[in-house]
Amino acid sequence: MRECPDGIALLVIAREVLRKELLPLLPGDKAYAALMVANAMGIAERQLRNGEGPQREEQQALADLLGTEGTLAELNREFAARIRRGDFDNDAEARRVLWESTVQRVRESAPKALAAYSPSAARHVLV
Repeated sequence: MRECPDGIALLVIAREVLRKELLPLLPGDKAYAALMVANAMGIAERQLRNGEGPQREEQQALADLLGTEGTLAELNREFAARIRRGDFDNDAEARRVLWESTVQRVRESAPKALAAYSPSAARHVLV
């Protein structure tokens, strides 16, 4: 049995200590690096909270769209290659898959940025 706090809580605690206690003590040229570390910790925390579900969903959506199997990285490379070739111009399903994967990435990397977008704005982009 794991002890408390768990890994997610440890990341949260460490990030707060870094931002609130250590960052103010750092010289200016080191503050940016410390903020990058804190940001990476926040992303890792959100990914741990989300689990593998979002990656599996994206992988399945891409496999269905592309009609092939592969790792998420392989499917993303294939999707990008087909987009560059114009295979998905005016394809609503491809836009939906791309939008959903983008929103999921933003949820993990910069969730505050999503507050600027309403559901109606998301629909507008997909049309």
